[in-house]
Amino acid sequence: MFIGRNIMASSIGFIGLGNMGGPMAANLVKAGHKVTGFDLSEAALKALEEAGGSRAASVADLSAGADIIVTMLPAGKHVRKIYEGEGGVLDNATPGTLLIDSSTIDVDSARAVAAAAEAKGMPMVDAPVSGGVGGAAAGTLTFMVGGPEAAYDAAKPYLEIMGKTIVHTGDAGTGQAAKICNNMILGISMIGVSEAFVLAERLGLDAQKLFDISSTASGQCWALTSYCPVPGPLPASPANRDYQPGFAAEMMLKDLKLAQDAAHSSGAATPLGAQAAALYSMFVNSGGEGVDFSGIVKYLRGT
Repeated sequence: MFIGRNIMASSIGFIGLGNMGGPMAANLVKAGHKVTGFDLSEAALKALEEAGGSRAASVADLSAGADIIVTMLPAGKHVRKIYEGEGGVLDNATPGTLLIDSSTIDVDSARAVAAAAEAKGMPMVDAPVSGGVGGAAAGTLTFMVGGPEAAYDAAKPYLEIMGKTIVHTGDAGTGQAAKICNNMILGISMIGVSEAFVLAERLGLDAQKLFDISSTASGQCWALTSYCPVPGPLPASPANRDYQPGFAAEMMLKDLKLAQDAAHSSGAATPLGAQAAALYSMFVNSGGEGVDFSGIVKYLRGT
C-alpha cells in the first residue's frame, strides 16, 4: 500500500531525460522537488543539472533514494528492463515507492510491469502523455492514467505540475490504451485532412478558402483547426516552419504500430488504422522520419 508523504519534501527519480522527459523533470524541479535523473545522454544529464536537478550514477542508486520514480522511455522492452531487469527499479526501490511510467508502450508490457510492481509493494500507474515537446516545456501535457484509484490519487499532484489535463482511465494498461486509440484517431484524421488539401490544390481551390469553409463545417477536426498541414491558415502550425517536428512522423508510426498490435491481440477491426500505419511507414521510409507527422501532406502530394 502506498505510504503517504509530504509532497513538498518529495525526492523524485526521473529516468529518461530526452525531448519530453527533460522538460518534465525540469518542471518538477521548478515546483520545489529534489529531482535526481538518469539517462545515457551526457547532454541530457547536464541539462537537468543546469535546471537545478542532480544526476545518479545508476538506476539502482536512483531507485534506492527516491520517494517517487518517473520514467519516460522509448519502448516496452526498455521499460521492462529498467523496472524488472537486474539492477533495476523493482530490485532497488523501497516498498511504498510510487512509480509513474509516462512512456508510450504496448498495453501488455504496461500491465506486466504494473503486476510486478504490485508484487513488490510499489503502487504504479501508466501515464502516457499527449501534447508534444511544447506541452512538456509549458507544463500543459494531457496525462492518461491507468492504475488503482489510490495510486492515481497519489500520482495526481505530481502530474498536475507537468500537465494541465489529468484523466484516470481505469485499471493498469488503460492509460496506454487511451494513448494509442487517441493517436490512431489523430493519424487517420491527419491523412484525411492532408488528402483533402491535396485534392483542393489539384482542383484549383485555394487552401485558405478550404480552411475557412471546413473549419466551420462538418469537416472540422483537430488536425485541421489546430494543426493545419498546409502553410498559411494557422501561422503556428509546423507547416509554416518547413515541418520541423512538434511530433515527428516516426513517433506517429510507433503509436500506429502499437495500435495495430493491440488490435490484433484483441481481435478489433481497424482497417483505417492499418492503412494509416502503412502510409506513415512509407512516409518514414522515404526519409520523413524526422519530419513533423503533418508533413505527410508532402508525401501525398509527391513532393
